[in-house]
Amino acid sequence: MTSAITTTSLAPLLQRFFTQRLMQQRQVSPHTISSYRDTFRLLLTFAQQRLHTQPAGLAFDQLDAPLIVAFLDHLEKPRGLSVRSRNLRLTAIHSFFRYAAFEAPAHAAQIQRVLAIPNKRFTRTLVHFLTRPEVESLLAAPDLLTWFGRRDHAFLLVAVQTGLRLSEMTGLTREDVTLGIGAHLHVIGKGRKERCTPLAKPTVAVLKTWLCEPPRGDGRVLFPNARGTRLSPDGVHYLLVRHCTAAAKLCPSLKGKRVTVHVLRHTMALDLLQAGVDRSVIALWLGHESVETTQIYLEATLAMKEQALAKTTSLNGRFSRYRPGDQLLGFLKSL
Repeated sequence: MTSAITTTSLAPLLQRFFTQRLMQQRQVSPHTISSYRDTFRLLLTFAQQRLHTQPAGLAFDQLDAPLIVAFLDHLEKPRGLSVRSRNLRLTAIHSFFRYAAFEAPAHAAQIQRVLAIPNKRFTRTLVHFLTRPEVESLLAAPDLLTWFGRRDHAFLLVAVQTGLRLSEMTGLTREDVTLGIGAHLHVIGKGRKERCTPLAKPTVAVLKTWLCEPPRGDGRVLFPNARGTRLSPDGVHYLLVRHCTAAAKLCPSLKGKRVTVHVLRHTMALDLLQAGVDRSVIALWLGHESVETTQIYLEATLAMKEQALAKTTSLNGRFSRYRPGDQLLGFLKSL
């Protein structure tokens, strides 16, 4: 039994997890594959530095609970990852070890200790979004005299009008666009959920013009990079930072704001909510698994809370003059 435990190789087990479990049996989305891939690349690099063993030569039992905990701490402290991102990495590791429980039952004790590592609790921050003047300034920032400027303008307009996720935006193809009657985008989103997102008339007009541009690469990608392939997350981040910096010169409130595709998604959701659209419709629009996910937008804007306050009856407070407390008692209280 001891010999079997020490000679179980990690490499074939991890390869089967990706090819058989994730791709063939569960048929997870490419986004999930890339997320899990990045997690194990980081974990194997960390293990190589700690154990001085090449990843292909690691034994499964070397990925024990203390090593996993040290890896998660390394993500949070030296690398500065958020608790939410740390928990996502742990989700990928837990998924692999649940698979290993069936493939390598001799390691049951080790597997149970890893599966017992809990997610960390974290403070849920308020949703960040852009105001209408900020959105208009951002859309006006790209230079429409250049190919990149026209692409970026169309990309930003579609993102803020549809509320698509980053992976959904970069994965759009020309075949996903319908510009006739009932103009919409066809999207296969998170969890392989298929949905159609309607397009407003200004967005349709911009997309019609954009689709007349000479295609790059194989001509399939709707918003390609210079080589004609899909925009990378880094490429999207670069264009957002560049245009946000330019827009901040005319709209000072954008200074210091971190603008991402998800912030544009939140902006669209809040526009729908403030327009009186039902939460269930917003959940369908955004591709949320549950209506409860849309609850976060109710907490995001102070204006909606002020409207709720205006509908209540104000309480009459009593006025009293302030009198400072005893200094000695105040000192003791501050200890």
